[in-house]
Amino acid sequence: MDCPFCEIDKERTRVVKRGKHVLVILSDPRLVDGHLLVMPTRHVERLAELSAEERGELLNTVVKFQEKILSKFAAGCDIRSNYRPFIKQNDLKVNHLHFHLLPRELEDDLYQRCQKFEKEIFKRLTKEELEKFYKLFSK
Repeated sequence: MDCPFCEIDKERTRVVKRGKHVLVILSDPRLVDGHLLVMPTRHVERLAELSAEERGELLNTVVKFQEKILSKFAAGCDIRSNYRPFIKQNDLKVNHLHFHLLPRELEDDLYQRCQKFEKEIFKRLTKEELEKFYKLFSK
């Protein structure tokens, strides 16, 4: 499957901002009103594949647009990025690194439909888990 982000129609109004190494577009489909995607213009799948310059521009753009959301549109903003090579590319999953910026409000539609159930999923760390993951990640 071709990458829809590499082939994005540059004339369409989905492109909000174009930088030297970064694009900001309106997400379509979207989870919430104002859902943005921030991505490198070069096709990569993981942050580690970016140069320092690309990574800097990408993260600075994420911060800049989070601040725009917070000052002009919503009280909160979720920032998400997923790397799931075990899922094939489709209309909802694109193999091109991108960050989702999701404007959020208290108990908004996204919360009501799915995130309120997360309370049942979260668990406290056991002593064994704490030791295991500390050893794994602290080296």
